Parts: sequence; structure tokens; C-alpha cells
Amino acid sequence: MSTPTSLDDWTNLVCAELGLDPEDATQKTVLNLARVVAHTVDRPAAPLTSYLLGLAVGSGQPLAETAAKLQQLARGWQADGGREPEA
Repeated sequence: MSTPTSLDDWTNLVCAELGLDPEDATQKTVLNLARVVAHTVDRPAAPLTSYLLGLAVGSGQPLAETAAKLQQLARGWQADGGREPEA
């Protein structure tokens, strides 16, 4: 059994405040997306992308698939601020 962390405590507190089920807060998926976006696009894009992921999931899109799609977009992003040309 893993020991709770401050991230777990924070997640539980936020979920309680927002009336969400903590079981639905898949930290790993969101944190992995934020990491990829921060390192391939721009650091400020990470929280914005996480928010947009939340909007998409709230509108009915599946979390894992949507996060994977966004990670793929981020990995295709060029450092000069644009998407790689499609082949």
C-alpha cells in the first residue's frame, strides 16, 4: 500500500471542494500530459492544456484517449512555435 503524499492530500481536498470523486482524478494521465507539453511546447502551455483536457473530458471525450492525442500534438510541435509539416 502506498503512503499518501501532499499531492494526494491536495487532490482529495480539491475533489471534496468541487464535489468530484477522487477516483476520477487520474493524476498520472494529467501529469504526464503536462510534462510532455511543458518540455516540447512551452511551460505555460502545460496548465492551459490540462485545463483544455478537463473541458474536453467534461464534454464527454474519454480522458486517456484525449490526453494521448494531445501528447501526440505536443510531440509534433516545433520549437519555433509551429506544427511540423504533415507528410
